[in-house]
Amino acid sequence: MRRKKQRLSATMLYTSAVVALFLLPFAIVKRSFKDWIIVYLVSIIGNSWADRYLVSKGYLKYEIRPFKKKFKIHLPFDYVHYPLMLLYYNQWTLNSKPIGIFLKLFPFIIPQVLIETFAAKKTKLIDWKKGWTWYHSAISLVLKFLICRGIIGMIRIINDKELSINTSSEDSK
Repeated sequence: MRRKKQRLSATMLYTSAVVALFLLPFAIVKRSFKDWIIVYLVSIIGNSWADRYLVSKGYLKYEIRPFKKKFKIHLPFDYVHYPLMLLYYNQWTLNSKPIGIFLKLFPFIIPQVLIETFAAKKTKLIDWKKGWTWYHSAISLVLKFLICRGIIGMIRIINDKELSINTSSEDSK
């Protein structure tokens, strides 16, 4: 049984990583390339800091992970899955009002929390400790999504509410 659980965990991890890596270029190579690179980098930095903190405090533990001896965090989630979700979320909410920004969180957060809950209960990908539960994951994802969306929103305000790369013909004159 334990061998089967490890195989399921590894298969789930590597399959989801390959799918996410396949989708990543489609999320970044858009009209406002610079904005999406900023979103990608901010999401990597913020999520890996949060993950390092939670792992170091003992709330989360990842049994099956790449480069197990070098990293205690979950590299595929911190560097591929989460940034990909955040890129699509930011693109979808690019011109949304605050209520739309909030409501559009749920199609991203709910499936992620369900997958994480399944992974915590049925695989060895993640162990929740010290009282960590699905709602802690949900709240942390909501906060991280909104903080990153706020950062990209501030960058757009600084750029006069324009995308970082302007494609209008007037700018090329």
